[in-house]
Amino acid sequence: MAKSTKQQPVHEIRFGAVKAAIWQNETAVGTRHNVTVSRIYKDGEDWKQTDSFGRDDLQLLAKVVDLAHTWIFENAA
Repeated sequence: MAKSTKQQPVHEIRFGAVKAAIWQNETAVGTRHNVTVSRIYKDGEDWKQTDSFGRDDLQLLAKVVDLAHTWIFENAA
């Protein structure tokens, strides 16, 4: 049986519990990038993630999104 390979982000930026994952997609018109953002937290013994952010997360969210934007433009082919 063939082993499935899960796509991985090409880059991640993280500050504290807030992270941005940058994904690369090849299209008919060239390489495109998408960004997903999340906040990680511990629930008992398990690590989980959410796309919900509190007031105190917003500055970190803005920072990781800004750095993701910079990374994409610096690494565009």
